[in-house]
Amino acid sequence: MSQPLPTALRVERIELNAPPVNSLGIALRRHIVDAVRAAEADPEVAAIVLIGNDKAFSAGADVSEFGTPLQFETPMLRDVIATLEGCSKPVVAAISGVALGGGLELALGCHARVALASARLGTPEIQLGLIPGSGATQKLPRLMGPEKALAMMLSGQPQAAADLSASGLLDQVVSQDLWAAASALALALAQDGKVLPRARDRSVDAAACQAAVDQASARFNPRQRAQPSYQALLDAVQASALPFDAGMQRERELFLSLMQSGEAAALRYQFRVQRESAKLPAHLSAEPRALERVAVIGAGTMGSGIAIAALEAGLQVCLLEQSGDALARGSARIAEHFASRVKAGKVDSAKAERLLGCLTATLEWSALQATDVVIEAVFEDLAVKQSVFRQIDQHARPGAVLATNTSYLDIDAIASATARAQDVVGLHFFSPANVMKLLEVVQGRDSAPDVIATGMALGRQLKKTPILCGNAFGFIGNRIYNAYRKQCEFMLEDGAWPEDVDRALTDFGFAMGPFAVADLSGLDIAWRMRQANAASRDPRERYVHILDRLCEMGRMGRKTQAGYYSYADGKPSPATDEVVREVIVQAAAERGIVRVPLEAGAIQRRALLAMVNEAALLFSEGVAHRAGDIDVVLVNGYGFPSWVGGPVHWARTQPRARLEQELDQLIAANGFGAVRATPAMLVRLLD
Repeated sequence: MSQPLPTALRVERIELNAPPVNSLGIALRRHIVDAVRAAEADPEVAAIVLIGNDKAFSAGADVSEFGTPLQFETPMLRDVIATLEGCSKPVVAAISGVALGGGLELALGCHARVALASARLGTPEIQLGLIPGSGATQKLPRLMGPEKALAMMLSGQPQAAADLSASGLLDQVVSQDLWAAASALALALAQDGKVLPRARDRSVDAAACQAAVDQASARFNPRQRAQPSYQALLDAVQASALPFDAGMQRERELFLSLMQSGEAAALRYQFRVQRESAKLPAHLSAEPRALERVAVIGAGTMGSGIAIAALEAGLQVCLLEQSGDALARGSARIAEHFASRVKAGKVDSAKAERLLGCLTATLEWSALQATDVVIEAVFEDLAVKQSVFRQIDQHARPGAVLATNTSYLDIDAIASATARAQDVVGLHFFSPANVMKLLEVVQGRDSAPDVIATGMALGRQLKKTPILCGNAFGFIGNRIYNAYRKQCEFMLEDGAWPEDVDRALTDFGFAMGPFAVADLSGLDIAWRMRQANAASRDPRERYVHILDRLCEMGRMGRKTQAGYYSYADGKPSPATDEVVREVIVQAAAERGIVRVPLEAGAIQRRALLAMVNEAALLFSEGVAHRAGDIDVVLVNGYGFPSWVGGPVHWARTQPRARLEQELDQLIAANGFGAVRATPAMLVRLLD
């Protein structure tokens, strides 16, 4: 039986102090190693506790060091972890806030882990095109079992410590007094006199590991299979069945290979430009206006979604309609959403009831007097929206922010219906508004800086990615998507079938092909927009009539069981039918085009070149304030593959001479109306 330690011995408290989230940069890595070695050498120290702050134990690697010599300057994180594992005195990690990526790996190097129930732990590396590179792929399977470990690492999402209490990852989960619990455990380990526990000394059952890897591989979707990091993670976890040092060597090889990959570079770029996109230009810097009470006008699908997002953000919401039936349907839709969240275990019934209690549904315009922000979400028609804004102008309090949810319309034309254009801003939500993360904040000619700041702040409060846009047709996203969609329609006349285009672009990494998207959203939406713009369209412009003719035949997409594809029992046909093919062949014949099949690579490049050309045009016009904002919009709102970075990042990886030559060829083939971005515009966008 071990003897009790002398009472003079103490637990050394090593604080991780690198605000704001204790990123593991070179300075903090050195501090940990020096402090552990000093504590180990001090005869009065019995044990050691590593502890962060309320916000973070550690959020992981310092992303700003990626690709710089500092990332590989010793001690690297692996060296720090080896120091912890080799310490002759017990080291306990006391986890509060977040322990993510390298921060979690630091904790895994300790002899034990104690966490507050509210702490969140995870491995987000997969979201950056990487795998954990400092032991998590080897230690998590040893602690949690390969199946649970893979689930955590493949999701990239943090999990609450309370939910991990029985997983094997944590030794204790406490609701309070973290330091007391961690230091008590550290002293108990010191008194125990046994060999100190280490994750690396456990083993993994090879058969269970193989089964977990095979199951995970079978569940991969096409977008996961397109990213090398997913297969690399399986390979690394499979190596956890090997002796520990061999597994660590395999993890290192895979990690370094991914660090040099184009996919990881693109994802790091996306991470950076998404952070930058939240910053307003200096001339628009201002304090947001009050943002506690929001009114949503229109209780349809979009208005209900916006209301749900606002309620979930803790705001007071007034839902306004002119029809009692429409208001009842919208209110029911919101209630059904929260009921489904309770049923799925995503929120408890008490919280759902509390959030629903923040909703007021009304037919009275006078209710707008009590709100800070009014969001119009009615039919996409200029005259309709102007009529609504005249009413808003009469009832909203002075100083309230007046926002229009529009996809294409002119913000200034809508603002002209009020006597306070300085209070008007565009908020382009994406459907479903309570799910989609992108929010385009559109600056009108007269929009005041604090109104723009309020729009951006609202986006952040709704947990969205707000992007500032200039007021131009389609803003950033729809304008580029319009050019992309047109190019894809040109390819139908030139020789491709819709399924050829959709397959080529989903193989490239898009979430859906353009014709599957059109069927899903409804062909009649684009048809109405084309009809509204017909008078202003230049007659020399190349215009494809295929969609119009499908709509004239009653093929409006999924909702009519037929569009570009047909839908038996709601499932799309694998290929277009003879009716659609005849429409396409006839359209090509009328233009005098001899259709020639297009290869997938040609389809992909033509679509991407069209995006790049339009991006250069709108960037030169100031519609986007940063080139990176364009990529954030396309990735977050339009299914562009994040591991390619976006059309701007993709273009920057192409040989410039080839890019310009292909753009010239593409524009020449498209006829009048496809304006070529000048070389100077391209330089400004890409450099």
